[in-house]
Amino acid sequence: MGKERVRLLEAVGREGSISAAARATGVSYKAAWDAITAMNNLVGQPLVAAQTGGRQGGGAVLTEEGLRVVETFHRLESEIARTFRALEPELAGTGVAAAGMLWGFFMRTSARNALRGTVEKVVDGAVNAEVTLRVSDRTTLTAIITRQSLRELGLVPGRPAIALIKAPFVILAPVDEARRTSMRNRIEGVVSNREDGAVNSEITLDIGGGKSLTATVTLASAKQLGLEKDAAACALIDAAHVILAVD
Repeated sequence: MGKERVRLLEAVGREGSISAAARATGVSYKAAWDAITAMNNLVGQPLVAAQTGGRQGGGAVLTEEGLRVVETFHRLESEIARTFRALEPELAGTGVAAAGMLWGFFMRTSARNALRGTVEKVVDGAVNAEVTLRVSDRTTLTAIITRQSLRELGLVPGRPAIALIKAPFVILAPVDEARRTSMRNRIEGVVSNREDGAVNSEITLDIGGGKSLTATVTLASAKQLGLEKDAAACALIDAAHVILAVD
């Protein structure tokens, strides 16, 4: 949730459409949609209410939650700046760069999917641990991590955490076939968007609760599986491919 994404939200509220907001902030229409989808996943609620109208049309407004996110971000930004000004004289000459220590607060990741949730269950083993993260009322994700990571991250039931999953690690399959696999994570949803390239397709799956998953599959597979908009599909994710992070 960086400054650029908050600027995009502000532009949506000001311009009244996602396409106009994308032009105003100098990003593509797809990049704007991707950013909004990512923010929805992190916050857990829709920040933008959009009316479908294609790339050249359609209106959009910020939801109440979207307005609160913009306001909260600017309040945090002001408080952080105030804290820096107060600490700077005390840290002078210590060799500690306060700005460098803040990287964790504004960390970015190349993982296409970042889903915020709450740890629901932890099964501790001899070497690894199995952590179940509830990301919505109907969806949980299971991750396999080392016991050392479990301790270092302080992952216990009730602890907020974020699941990071790269798009190529998300396998898509027809719902009926997916129910007969041994894959630990099976998440059903509906295709909300498909972007075709020369070789691959990027599929966004609406999994409910304001959350979505993005998968990268070959164009041939997308056509063969009938992964068109509004088609039902199931995301299959190996528990070892789920990375957990905490604030």
